[in-house]
Amino acid sequence: MTLFQPSPLFIGGKPTPTADEFAVHDPATGIEIARVSDADESHAAAAADTAAEALPDWAATPPRRRAEILAATRELMIDRADELAELFVRKSGKAAADARAEVSYAAEFFRWFAEEAVRPDGRFETSPDGRSTTVVTAQPVGVALLITPWNFPAAMITRKVAPALAAGCTAVLKPAAETPLTALAIRDLLVEAGAPQDVLTVLPSTRADAISRVLLAHDAVRKLSFTGSTGVGRHLLGLAAGRVVNSSMELGGNAPFVVCADADIDAAVQGALIAKLRNAGQACTAANRFLVHEDVADEFAESFADAVARLRVGPAAEPGTDIGPLIDDRAVRRVAGLVADAVERGARIVREPVEVPATGSFSAPVVLAGVPDDAAVLHEEIFGPVAPIRTWSGTDELVAVANATEYGLAGYVYAGDTGRALEIGRRVQCGMVGVNRGVVSDPSAPFGGMKQSGLGREGAQEGIRAFQETQFLSVS
Repeated sequence: MTLFQPSPLFIGGKPTPTADEFAVHDPATGIEIARVSDADESHAAAAADTAAEALPDWAATPPRRRAEILAATRELMIDRADELAELFVRKSGKAAADARAEVSYAAEFFRWFAEEAVRPDGRFETSPDGRSTTVVTAQPVGVALLITPWNFPAAMITRKVAPALAAGCTAVLKPAAETPLTALAIRDLLVEAGAPQDVLTVLPSTRADAISRVLLAHDAVRKLSFTGSTGVGRHLLGLAAGRVVNSSMELGGNAPFVVCADADIDAAVQGALIAKLRNAGQACTAANRFLVHEDVADEFAESFADAVARLRVGPAAEPGTDIGPLIDDRAVRRVAGLVADAVERGARIVREPVEVPATGSFSAPVVLAGVPDDAAVLHEEIFGPVAPIRTWSGTDELVAVANATEYGLAGYVYAGDTGRALEIGRRVQCGMVGVNRGVVSDPSAPFGGMKQSGLGREGAQEGIRAFQETQFLSVS
């Protein structure tokens, strides 16, 4: 595995020429770091054909052998963590600590699903009338199309690839055009670990919609797993509906971060730093709205702003950097527009933003107090280092505000009384709620959202079931 020199497009285990290439850039400098083969519709069709041909043998591979390959891939990721972290730093702009944490987190999906591969679901029971025996088994759903975003370029891939392969599916992976190098590196590691060349085909491409249309129209593709924006998710569900393709969606979020009057403010600030600023706020689970009880709102705002002011924004590769760049200049402009809109409507910036480098896609972290309900920053997924604070006084008001969104992915609740925190957490319409902690993601837990934040769950036992079909045999 050589950084910044990705393998050529491989289909069927063979290098496949493409007519075009596209550039991959470092968001901290704008410098081109690689050129990648740009797959087109013909490559998508060929990839689906290849996955279909490989499916019977891979599905028939003993679960223990599939598990061994996944476990070996995890070991390779850990052994080469420094190389992979450097790749994340250079391409996605992650600060070094964030990058190393993602390598460990992403690798854990291979370990978890290596263990799940050898625990197949099923049951054996006598029918109520006593005339037959019912045998229930789980079969691989078939060829899977996996579409992943740029913000967590390894974890979003391993969270899909690991359960798909564990279940006995073959897959075609369409990574984000911003971060194709990570997908290519993971594919190489899987092959090195013993996976057949054709169980996973990676299609780097700038033609995302065209590629998706071809694959979802292909007879062999029976599963779609997508992580990305709600708008794109709706579009893909429309395409999948034509052939009734089994679909899992992990979509946008507008996470409330609740601070109760009896919360430990120091702990809440530390949790907020993680929930809001990990990966510069570019996470679907990022705290998007800070709903703070009016009795502690000033204390929380000042303490949080002080903590943010101590962070260093700069190139991720530089020692001491806490927050790296956003993915591109367009993201910087969008975040700046949300801040300007909030201020125009009456919000105030609690501390003067820290300085950021003059070149590169950098955005200074901002804490906003007194944010009115009509500010766009409370209703749109920010995907940047901006923390808008809105106060509340009563629990019913809090719950109504927290749920006043089409999204329902993640939420966070800080309270001194854990029972009260759990009560609020149960009333918040989110698939995942962190109680007195700023992290909700774990390979052993079911990751996913309610409402417009998605369909299905990833991770845990639910993760492998998403790539299986239930079949029962009625035996006389």
